[in-house]
Amino acid sequence: MLDEKGNFFIVEAILAIVLLLFVFLIFNYTISISNPSYSGEIKNSKTAQDTMEILSGKINFTDGTFIGDISEILKENENSKESVSEVSKLSKDKFSTLKLENYRFSETNILDGKVLAGSGDYSKATNVSVATRTYGDYSYTLSIW
Repeated sequence: MLDEKGNFFIVEAILAIVLLLFVFLIFNYTISISNPSYSGEIKNSKTAQDTMEILSGKINFTDGTFIGDISEILKENENSKESVSEVSKLSKDKFSTLKLENYRFSETNILDGKVLAGSGDYSKATNVSVATRTYGDYSYTLSIW
């Protein structure tokens, strides 16, 4: 009689171990599944920040920045229409070299939200990535969607 109970406990223990291994494997599989929507959101959120870093960064310590250059043009010409037009042209040229499709670049402090360059329909934009940089009194906002 003891042998029959012993065999039952061994079979029960093996089934319990198999069940635990099965649960463990399912748990690990669930954790390792990637969610592609998260990586898309991260990529989009970095786009505006990365682009503004390019515009406001120096190559070496003797170079000026794009943001600094356009701020100097606006400041030296006292924000005249001609200087705003010149900055708009420079901005459009710069963004075309960066190959951005849908963006809006504006000055939000001195020029009161004046759009300096843009491409695409902002009113239909979803998932907009925004970055802001300040140079002197000028504050620039870049929106990319």
